[in-house]
Amino acid sequence: MSTGTRNAELEQILDGIGPRLRRLRQERGLTLEALAATTGISVSTLSRVESGIRRPTLDLLIPLAQAHHVALDQLVAAPASGDPRVHLRPLHKERGSVLVPLTQYPGRVQVFKQVLAPRQPELVTHEGYEWLYVLAGRLRLILGAQDFTLRPGEVAEFDTTEPHWFGPADTSAVEILHLFGPRGDQATVRARPSTTDPAPPTTPKPPSTTS
Repeated sequence: MSTGTRNAELEQILDGIGPRLRRLRQERGLTLEALAATTGISVSTLSRVESGIRRPTLDLLIPLAQAHHVALDQLVAAPASGDPRVHLRPLHKERGSVLVPLTQYPGRVQVFKQVLAPRQPELVTHEGYEWLYVLAGRLRLILGAQDFTLRPGEVAEFDTTEPHWFGPADTSAVEILHLFGPRGDQATVRARPSTTDPAPPTTPKPPSTTS
């Protein structure tokens, strides 16, 4: 391959990064200001990169890939056209947990396969809606003041503005399918309650208004 051909291919790759970054940001419903706050990159720099005025460097692409939850090579070059296969890239998290993204692009719903190692509960809240399906092991779900144990084949779905935590119910890892999407309009749990809260789940709760 000649030098001219290689340079032309490189230019084509670089030209595609800006529009790809803009599409990812818009699919996630992020403003330039919100992305700037997450990455530490100025709004003007983000705008110039997305419009192709500024060439993206590695020190810009790495925080952008992290913010969009995609592999770096997805920013540099899109998957081959017409190939629907998802190339799985397990992400090894802290304390032995593993996260496997099952969707290629961040859209309305993101799907993961997770192996969660034992850890201490720490309730969190954030915008969105989550579905959990237990594949193997026992999953403990804390949702507000309620505490549930899910077994293989059981499902939980809930609004994530409700304080929540999930992880192994005992000292063994648990394997789950995890779907995350935009905020829903109700929370439902289909699971057996744990011994810490013997009352069964009742009517679905309306979404919390906490942030």
